[in-house]
Amino acid sequence: MLMRVLIVDDEALARARMRALLTELSSPAIEIAGELADGRAAVEFCARERVHAVLLDISMPVMDGLEAARHLAGFEIPPAVIFCTAYDEHALAAFEARAVDYLVKPVRAERLQAALQRAERLSIEERRGSAGIGSQGQRRTHLCARVRGNLRLVPVTEVIYLLAEDKYVVVHGEHGEVLIEESLKSLEQEFADQFVRIHRNCLIALDRLLALERDPAGTMHARLRGADRALEISRRCLPELRALAKHQ
Repeated sequence: MLMRVLIVDDEALARARMRALLTELSSPAIEIAGELADGRAAVEFCARERVHAVLLDISMPVMDGLEAARHLAGFEIPPAVIFCTAYDEHALAAFEARAVDYLVKPVRAERLQAALQRAERLSIEERRGSAGIGSQGQRRTHLCARVRGNLRLVPVTEVIYLLAEDKYVVVHGEHGEVLIEESLKSLEQEFADQFVRIHRNCLIALDRLLALERDPAGTMHARLRGADRALEISRRCLPELRALAKHQ
């Protein structure tokens, strides 16, 4: 079987060396699917194109390799991820992110070949790891949603508030709304210093809070920058929110 491999590294020379190494391999048969310079571009590419394996650097702009690997592990048919990095201190986190292998630069051809052969043998179930995407101790910079079958990555900095509805969470952001299949509680834990609970079903971005307002019926609401309406605050959440607002 022809293996389609994506090269992801923010250094052009590193991408060129990896491309040269791939052309030297006798097996498996390789087709280079593309070359990219950051993790977000890699996730979006793999959502559009069939990719069997991703050679992924860790330290990159926009989205690093560890976060990209966690998003990729949540795909219905995830590509095998092989980290190729100059440092060895991220090895544990890499395997927690369902990496097939972890290669330290300069990568040797025989080591790369062994990693790709292992990737070729792995089943989809062995590569998949959608549960706990953000639970490995590294906070995400993006939330991942599916919109009419297409993947959309929403920068956390663009999120205004998060609203739980049934088994989904509605992400209200600067560019509209999307649904994600995550719990409000897990998001609250992961982004504890960025979002605050104002109701049992709602988290708001703390840096978006403009004011606390009381309506004629005595109910308190939070007014947020970028939101088209004020959001109700429960009595239980009000004391903590007031304390946080004083330090804004």
